Amino acid sequence: MLKVRASEFILPKAADVKGDDACAYELIDNELLIAVLCDGVGSAKRGGAAARQTVKFFIDQFKTRPTNWTIEQTLISFTKHINRILFKESMTQYEQIELLTTLCVAVIEGDQLYTLNLGDSHIYLQHHDTLELLSDDHVMDEEDMSHVLTQACGLSENIDPAVTVTTIAVGDRLVLCSDGVYNLTDTSTLHEQLCKGLSAKLIVNAITKGHKDHERDDASMQIFTVESLSQICALKNLNLPIPESPKKGDLIDGYELIEPMMQHERIWKVRKKETMLVMKFPMSADDAHDLDEFVREAWYAKQINHRSFGKAWVPQKRTVRYYLMELIEGNNLIEFLGDKHLSVDNAIALAKFLHKAEAHLLHLGLVHGDIKPENIIVYREADSAGTVFKMVDFGSIVEIFSTDSRAGTPSYLAPERFSGGNINESTELFSIGVTLYWALTGKFPYGEIEPFQTPTFKTPKPPSHYNKNIPDWFDAIILRTIAVDPNNRYQHYSEFFYELKSPENVKPFYKKDAPLLERDPLKFYKTAFFLLLGLNGILLMMLIS
Repeated sequence: MLKVRASEFILPKAADVKGDDACAYELIDNELLIAVLCDGVGSAKRGGAAARQTVKFFIDQFKTRPTNWTIEQTLISFTKHINRILFKESMTQYEQIELLTTLCVAVIEGDQLYTLNLGDSHIYLQHHDTLELLSDDHVMDEEDMSHVLTQACGLSENIDPAVTVTTIAVGDRLVLCSDGVYNLTDTSTLHEQLCKGLSAKLIVNAITKGHKDHERDDASMQIFTVESLSQICALKNLNLPIPESPKKGDLIDGYELIEPMMQHERIWKVRKKETMLVMKFPMSADDAHDLDEFVREAWYAKQINHRSFGKAWVPQKRTVRYYLMELIEGNNLIEFLGDKHLSVDNAIALAKFLHKAEAHLLHLGLVHGDIKPENIIVYREADSAGTVFKMVDFGSIVEIFSTDSRAGTPSYLAPERFSGGNINESTELFSIGVTLYWALTGKFPYGEIEPFQTPTFKTPKPPSHYNKNIPDWFDAIILRTIAVDPNNRYQHYSEFFYELKSPENVKPFYKKDAPLLERDPLKFYKTAFFLLLGLNGILLMMLIS
């Protein structure tokens, strides 16, 4: 996870003016930092407006940038786009350049710092005992013309911006500032102030102290101290090739490829010495989105350390892109059952197992995302008398409350997942409930749902309708986990597990808006009896009178 300590400040040239500088930053999904600083050219009528418009454009666009674009591609494309907008607006409204601003953009992703600048605002990186200037000043070479910009945002219709890439580390400081800051100090003094941990406001105030209003320029500054870096992004940025077509017998880092485990041949059974393992490659050798998903999957997999899952790890010394998993010999739940149903005792054990697996993921801020019989391996251990379960498929695991996850199989998805709802404990419990329902009955409570189908969720029959061995309390638990309305469903794993352990406390399941006859038949008939008794009494009195 990327964490930065941020500080930014803008001091206009005088108290009675708005100023032409603008800056902002955004930490996106705790993995990417985008920082933008612009110094609107004072000689242009709309320099300040251009600066503010450019800053807002970058922050807004980076939040929705295409996921398959590289950072370099994104920076260059967005810079060219806002440049054309400013230039054409100037020509349309003023017939000359009036929307003109310098531009500094910095992006941190993983352990890489990407920078781009137009004009003479500065980008620095403080690393250990050095303060390095990463940007170039785009100004005239002649000394008396050094204030004239040769490149700026909005200066010409076509530009050719360049991106610089630098490795960054925890403890480094990224600094963006306008010429109103660096023209009043020197690199050595700025370095000392940064080493003291001073904020942008304190540094700007110290530098501008003693300079009268209107006799100096606007002074703007951003400081970002890196406290931690996104390990996922750092793994993605490793320069590792992806095998296009691995073949049986290939040797990769001492692992021999024995046989593919899936038709797409991206998951292989491999052997090193006498140990059999599983090796997984990215699905595509040239798709940035596939690579992003694979790296995230590998990172999540290596964080999971619970007996409900097989072990997974990413070898440090790899020559190609892959990760390894423990080989679990067994059958998935569908293969294990064949045309039989799971016994009630094994179904209860499965329910408790699924709770433990999901509870561990929740501790990591994750959910499985695709609970179904195909992802549950059943086997017997040598020292175990009963059936043992393992969860597989790290590829579906996502952060809890994700809304853009494609994980899941339609027949097991909660209704709200079909309308873009987030993935959470309650939606995962729905999948657990459908899995238990199917394992005990061989049927889906809402029918089998095909991909791209818009399902309808009618009232399901209790699982005991198909399997008379299911006790009432377990029947109620399953019905509550598969409730269509989330308000009628368990909200948390702990509620589900408590009732699994305490059958005597499980109440019959009914919808909160269900009629009294369905919720409490005995109470309904008692109430009806007394109402009829009262009505008969009234009628009797009327007859007597």
